[in-house]
Amino acid sequence: MVEVRLTAVRVDLQSNTPVLLLQETGGLGRTLPIFIGAPEATAIAFALQGVTTPRPMTHDLMRDLIEALGATVEHIVITELRSATYYAEVWLRAGSNRPVVSSRPSDAVALAVRTGSPLYVADDLMDAEGVIFQAEEEEEEEEEEANSDELVGQFREFLENVRPEDFS
Repeated sequence: MVEVRLTAVRVDLQSNTPVLLLQETGGLGRTLPIFIGAPEATAIAFALQGVTTPRPMTHDLMRDLIEALGATVEHIVITELRSATYYAEVWLRAGSNRPVVSSRPSDAVALAVRTGSPLYVADDLMDAEGVIFQAEEEEEEEEEEANSDELVGQFREFLENVRPEDFS
C-alpha cells in the first residue's frame, strides 16, 4: 500500500467536475486523481475548513456512530478501479474485531478527514493510475523564469536596435 495525503479538492475546468487529488507521501510524489460528486466535494471541503453545520452531515453521523459503538477508523484504502469506478475500504477497529467495510472513495475520504485517519492506495492502482503533477510552486518559478527570459530578450533586442537619434 502507498500512503497518500489529500492535497486538494478541485474542480476540473473541462468537465466542471470536482476531483480529489491524493498524493503519495514519499516516493515519486505520484497523485491519484478521483472524480467525485459535488455534494461529496462539499462535505470534504467543509471538514477541511472546519465548517460546523447546525445538524450533523452524513459523514459526521458516520463518525459519531463509529465512536458510539466504541470503534475507530484505522485507515482507508482506495483499492481498485473497475469499469471507470473507483472502490475503497474503511478499515475499522472495535476491540479485537477489525471489520472492513466497502465504500465509495469520496465517502471514505470524507470520513478520514473527520477522523484524522491515514489514507492509502493499493500499490498496483497507484502504479497504473498515479500521475506526476508538476508542483504549483515549480510552475510559478518556471513561469517567472520564462517571463524574466522574455524580458531580457526584449531588452537585448532594444539595445541592438536603439540609435542615438531615438533619444533626441
